[in-house]
Amino acid sequence: MTMFGLKEAEVATLVRAVAGQDLEHDSIRERFARATWTGIAEPGDGIAGLVVEALGAAESLDAVVANWSAPQWVAAIRHTGVDDVTEDELHQAIERWQPRLKSATALLALRQAARYGARLLTPDAPGWPEGVADLGRHAPIALWFRGTDVALAALHCSIALVGARAATGYGEHVAMEASAGLVDRGYAIVSGAAYGIDGMAHRAALASKGNTIAFLAGGVDRFYPSGHDALLNRIVDVGAVISELPCGSPPTKWRFLQRNRLIAAASQATVVLEAGWRSGSLNTAAHAAELGRPVGAVPGPVTSAASAGCHRLIRSFNAILVTTPDEMAELTPGVSLQPASAPSTRGTPATSARRLTPEQTRVLDAMSFAAPRTSTDIAARSGMSVATVQSVLGPLELEEMVVERDRGWLRKKAQDQTTPKPRTR
Repeated sequence: MTMFGLKEAEVATLVRAVAGQDLEHDSIRERFARATWTGIAEPGDGIAGLVVEALGAAESLDAVVANWSAPQWVAAIRHTGVDDVTEDELHQAIERWQPRLKSATALLALRQAARYGARLLTPDAPGWPEGVADLGRHAPIALWFRGTDVALAALHCSIALVGARAATGYGEHVAMEASAGLVDRGYAIVSGAAYGIDGMAHRAALASKGNTIAFLAGGVDRFYPSGHDALLNRIVDVGAVISELPCGSPPTKWRFLQRNRLIAAASQATVVLEAGWRSGSLNTAAHAAELGRPVGAVPGPVTSAASAGCHRLIRSFNAILVTTPDEMAELTPGVSLQPASAPSTRGTPATSARRLTPEQTRVLDAMSFAAPRTSTDIAARSGMSVATVQSVLGPLELEEMVVERDRGWLRKKAQDQTTPKPRTR
């Protein structure tokens, strides 16, 4: 017998291995479909989330395999009572998904997960982070996990501690004190395992024998940054490492930004400990504010550029000024000594003053400085349609950020780029 055109016995064996339990036929089919969707759709793909929610993961995957047209998709979705999707949105989504529809890739990811002892979490499985449901159609279809069930369960009482990679001694000291103090009060520490503040928050939690959970922007089989390999292995032993991308997936700038929404959603509050004016940790704070989660920020010396982002959060976005673990604990509902103030809804912190659009970022992430790649290859790597990739490559070429060769497109190194001249009308 076959399942999605694959041998059912092989699929069942791999799914049971990553599920950690014996499953019946329908459950195996649904779990495999969700695992496959994590490789077909990029993190945060709202149309993928919508079709999986409306039709089910297995039925949606069947439709992708059968190469349904956009009108077929819309008719099936509207039959379930969902009508806020258009044929144009489905057409663009199909073009994003089809280049990644490879059964060999899905099986390889499952084999790699089983090899590393990774487990597949689905919304109906124990340990699923309840907070990610607040992301709506942008919630993860499934999550890949390595670690302990105890750490997963601790997410219901967790605080995210985030900050700059280029942390100062002051920032690392604050992170250490905050993490250890919150662990002593019964909180789990959530962060992104990056250098600087994230790494210190995880280390202090481990040193205090507390629960800590790291969300990654790539597969749980390839730890990033590589310099934190030992740290992440320690977290696997006593905490949890989670990603919505299948094993073998590399981290990219776009995936880091999408990973930040999981950190914000899975935690009850987010605290920015040290951040420059354009720090990526402000993106996590923005997601938390959009979700209605409390946001705290630790002030620093007014002369320190490394704390300018925290001051910006407090001044312009009504983040709550916090200086001690007790004040950070007050952010969380049910634990606050006083009712926690809600974040301002009049705006959310900008992630940075980047010139690139999200589509340009994804295309550049999918390109190489040395090996030319075709637009079809770039589309498959970026999770975008070929037509969209081609429309993005043109402006990037005008900006001298990419160059076309006989065998495909190359990304140009920074030193090879010239500063674009201002455009005139």
